[in-house]
Amino acid sequence: MTTTPHPLARRTGRVVVAVLTAALVGVAATGCGSTSQASDAPPTNTSPTPAGHAKGLPAALAQDGTTVVVGRPDAPHTVRISVDPQCGYCAKFETGGGEAVAKAVRSGKVKAEYTIASFLDRGETAGSTRAANALRAALEEGKFAEFQEAVFTAQGTEEAQGFSNAYLLQLASQVKGLRGEAFDKAVNDLSYKGWVEQSLKAFQASGETSVPSVLLDGKKVEDGDALFNAPDFAALLEKGGAA
Repeated sequence: MTTTPHPLARRTGRVVVAVLTAALVGVAATGCGSTSQASDAPPTNTSPTPAGHAKGLPAALAQDGTTVVVGRPDAPHTVRISVDPQCGYCAKFETGGGEAVAKAVRSGKVKAEYTIASFLDRGETAGSTRAANALRAALEEGKFAEFQEAVFTAQGTEEAQGFSNAYLLQLASQVKGLRGEAFDKAVNDLSYKGWVEQSLKAFQASGETSVPSVLLDGKKVEDGDALFNAPDFAALLEKGGAA
């Protein structure tokens, strides 16, 4: 015997599908997930100069061995950030809300804890891995924050597609005091590839499925628009008592 679904059931099913579709579209509109391409913006021919908001910010490796802490370890508030170097939305965050984070870090009220993911490489050794390795090498030289700003500012340009080691070294030349024999060798030899893999595992273990993922004092920032605008993110930090 064939049973005809009640009209309400059919309507409810359509509503559920519509809600799920809207939710997925919302994720796609504000971050890079497992199905994203390496860059979500069309490439340009020029490499812009970093604004310099991260200049001089200190950074160190946390005791867990993967988290990079930018700012004073004893700062009263924490912004926890997960990014993939090849994610266009992460670049939008770092050149938008990241400016507000840097200002709050500089004031001593906030520390930024970074997890560098490289899942957009999809298991290969490609642009995300190479950039993450270079970021770790920059940390060793005391230039993590400045170099990260340079990497994300350049993201989306033609030369940045795939982040070759040669281009990463070119970007490093924008950061005074970063280039040197040890740094260049670490970039070319992928000396920190093991760290990159452990950092990716830490991101996967966090339960997050897309980047940028931003938490303020343990609470996830759900307002995607605020992530990409410095004044809006500064207002969000102020509302949370962190600015």
